[in-house]
Amino acid sequence: MTLDLSTAQALEHMSAHQRIAHAQNQYGSGLIMSTSFGIQSAVMLHLVKQQLPEIPIIFIDTGHLFPETYAYAKILTDQLQLNIKTYRSNIPAAQQEEQYGNLWEQGEIGLEKYNQINKVEPMQRALEELQATAWISGIRRKQSQSRSERPAIEEQNNWIKIYPIIDWDDQQVEAYLKAFDLPPHPLKEKGYVSVGDWHTSIPLAENMTAEETRFHGLKRECGLHLDFNQGGGI
Repeated sequence: MTLDLSTAQALEHMSAHQRIAHAQNQYGSGLIMSTSFGIQSAVMLHLVKQQLPEIPIIFIDTGHLFPETYAYAKILTDQLQLNIKTYRSNIPAAQQEEQYGNLWEQGEIGLEKYNQINKVEPMQRALEELQATAWISGIRRKQSQSRSERPAIEEQNNWIKIYPIIDWDDQQVEAYLKAFDLPPHPLKEKGYVSVGDWHTSIPLAENMTAEETRFHGLKRECGLHLDFNQGGGI
């Protein structure tokens, strides 16, 4: 499906609710969203659930998430009655480690291979199996330099992707969480501002940026939100 320029320009001036409504009207039953059950994920889950109560929500489980993340996923799934579709790598963790060792300890090349196996390929499979027409994601420009120029809607690797809160800052996110009394991720109080796998996520320390808390500071993106020619797999 091709995205026209006028649509992209129009979405830049819409609110988050309007962007979700546009996605619903334009892409219908093939519309999906993704979640990592990260520090700020409750915002998008609640926001989209209000308008699209039955939307399939893809959760990529690497098998290396924090115990607190799995607990948080259960809390939000139960509280918001989410339609979660969990996907994992077809290669079990033990087999991966036997074949490749701990890829997350092998620099940027190892991290890219790890992410391809555990995040990108399962997401590709999920989109295909669910016959997705478009994908809603909660990424924001303020999260990293690599996301600072993202539009509200784009075509990437043959999928249309919509970012309802692309232009929200941290204050707006926190205000939404408070307004709807949404539970915080358990690791937030321990200083985490971004959470992925336990082996490549650390709390924010003095003189660090949020980007440096992920992937040993070597990279920010896991590949899910990159073009093929940027090292992404989907």
